[in-house]
Amino acid sequence: MNRFKFLIPLFVTASFAAAVPVAHAQAAPVRAETAADVLSLRSANGFDETVSKLTADVAGKGIRHFATIDQADLARGANLPLKRSTLVLFGNPPLGVQFLQSNPLAGLDWPVRMLVTEDAAGAVTVSWTDFDAIARRYRITDRAAQFKMAGEVAASIASAATQ
Repeated sequence: MNRFKFLIPLFVTASFAAAVPVAHAQAAPVRAETAADVLSLRSANGFDETVSKLTADVAGKGIRHFATIDQADLARGANLPLKRSTLVLFGNPPLGVQFLQSNPLAGLDWPVRMLVTEDAAGAVTVSWTDFDAIARRYRITDRAAQFKMAGEVAASIASAATQ
């Protein structure tokens, strides 16, 4: 039984991804114009509400929240201008560690990162790295189902944050 213990969070995460109601769906994420392999969703909410909804959805799914980093605050501390930018790090270790087992260098992209930004016009966007691109970057070919699940969960978190 213990050797299958890692599958329990995998199935729990899958049930959350499958439970996202269709009414909750938003337009498909689009590729960022200024970065390769980055997906983005425009938020219908203000900046603070988007960050709050993102972290609440992570917690609601039982996913581990590692950190929230206010990058604009760091910029102010260095006397440098930066529009609002907050990085949220989260993940499901039993799922993410499987990518590290396939290629330890994948640890450079784990835990998952979502970036909430606000442009000069006040538009708020949630962005994250496309999981298919992560699989290609680290040449991981033995975890297709896990990458698919991670991508679906990330999209559902971004959707929850932006609606």
